[in-house]
Amino acid sequence: MLTNWLTLCVRFVLYEKEFVRQVVVFEDHFKRFRKTLDREALKKLYQVLTLIMMMEVVPVKYLKAIEGRKGLFEIRVEQGNNIYRVFCCFDEGRLVILFNGFQKKTQKTPVEQLDKAEALMKKYFEQKKEHNNG
Repeated sequence: MLTNWLTLCVRFVLYEKEFVRQVVVFEDHFKRFRKTLDREALKKLYQVLTLIMMMEVVPVKYLKAIEGRKGLFEIRVEQGNNIYRVFCCFDEGRLVILFNGFQKKTQKTPVEQLDKAEALMKKYFEQKKEHNNG
C-alpha cells in the first residue's frame, strides 16, 4: 500500500487535476510518527491521506478542525481498537501540511500534543514568510 500511495503522490505531481489538494510533510515529526505504526495502521493512514487528497469535502470522520486552535486540524485514523491522530493545517486552501502524530489512548487529546502542533504550525508559516520575503 505504501508503494501505491507514493505512486498517487507522483501522479499528483504529474496530473494535478486528479486531486483537489496536496499533502506535504513539515520537518520530520510525521515521518518519525509513521515509523511507529504497524503495517495495517500505516495502510489505513495512507488510505485516509488519499481521501483527503481526492475529496472536495472531507467527512469529519477523517478530518476535523480543533476547537480553540485556529487553523489547526486533526486527521483521524482508526485501525482496529487503535485511534491515531495527525495534526495538520491548510496553506492557500489546497495544501495540507502534516505535523506531529500520536496514538490516542484517552478521550481527551493531550494538551502537550496540541501545543506542539500549534508551535509547528506557527514555525511553518514564519519560515514561509521569511522565505517569501528573502
